[in-house]
Amino acid sequence: MLWNQKGAEMTERTLDEAIKRGTELGIDHYVVASRTGYTVGLLVERKITPVCVRYHMGFKEAGQQMMPQEVLQKLESQGVKVLTTTHLMGGLDRGLENKLGGAYPPGIVAHTLRMFGQGTKVAVEIAVMALDAGLIPYGEEIISIGGSGGGADTALVVQPAHARDFFDTQVKEIICKPWII
Repeated sequence: MLWNQKGAEMTERTLDEAIKRGTELGIDHYVVASRTGYTVGLLVERKITPVCVRYHMGFKEAGQQMMPQEVLQKLESQGVKVLTTTHLMGGLDRGLENKLGGAYPPGIVAHTLRMFGQGTKVAVEIAVMALDAGLIPYGEEIISIGGSGGGADTALVVQPAHARDFFDTQVKEIICKPWII
């Protein structure tokens, strides 16, 4: 499915397509990026208990978390596992880029994945992050959901590999993504 727009407006349709395809394939594990808890909350309403990967501390402002504490507590009380950690493609290398300029391998990988859309980059990244954190099983296909800066507009079937074996990650299927990136 290719959406004719990107962003938050596509969230509900993206989640519906992801759940439909996950059901068809018998996939039980969902990973979703969420800054505010909105998207993951919609999945919970649809009887899916995903792993939520949120922004790391200090993403926008040093020492601050973008997701409010009360949202985190509500999600956890609903059985959602919430991962807060350095982004796979934005760790120490991003610090070097910001300080010294230039391009480093994780940034090159991120920019390459963005050729398919920001949501594709996010969905691949969070799948690996969730696997490395032990929140999803190794060797299984999952549904991974990302977006383009608010809400969700991309869903993939991914069999992630650990970060140390990143290029063994397999994007099995693009369920939906924006046509316009």
